[in-house]
Amino acid sequence: MRVFLKINGVLYEVEVEPRRLLAHVLRELGFTSVRIGCDTATCGACTVIMNGRPVKSCNILAVQADGAEIFTIEHSDEVMDRLKEAFKRNHAAQCGFCTSGMLLTAYHLLKRGVKSEEEVIEGISGVLCRCTGYQNIINAIKEAAGL
Repeated sequence: MRVFLKINGVLYEVEVEPRRLLAHVLRELGFTSVRIGCDTATCGACTVIMNGRPVKSCNILAVQADGAEIFTIEHSDEVMDRLKEAFKRNHAAQCGFCTSGMLLTAYHLLKRGVKSEEEVIEGISGVLCRCTGYQNIINAIKEAAGL
C-alpha cells in the first residue's frame, strides 16, 4: 500500500505492507531517534507526535498514519528548542534511550499548557526511564514550561 506521511514538515510517499508498524517505517526513513524498546506500547521510547498528540508508534500501523502529520525529535521550533536546552541544563538524560519519547511527550504537555508539577508527572507516566529517577526530567520540563 502507498501511504503519505508528513514528517517534520516534509511529505513522504512510502510503499508499505499493511501490517508494517509506523515505528519501523520511520526508522527506515532515517528517523532513528524513534526507538523500539518493548514492541508492546509499554516503554514509550517510540513516542512521536501524530496529528498533535503523542502516540506510541510501535502500536500503530503505518497505513493508519496515512495522511498524518508526524513530529519526531528532529522537529525544531521554539518549544522543542526550549525543551532540548532545559534537558541539557538539568542533566535530564543519561543513556538517552527514552529521551526522544520524553521530549516529545513533554512537547505535547507544553503545547497544551501544563500548569503544575503533578501534571508533568502524570503526563510523562507513559514513558519509562531506567536511568535518571525522573527528577531531572521533571525539573527540565518545569523549567521549559516556566513553572
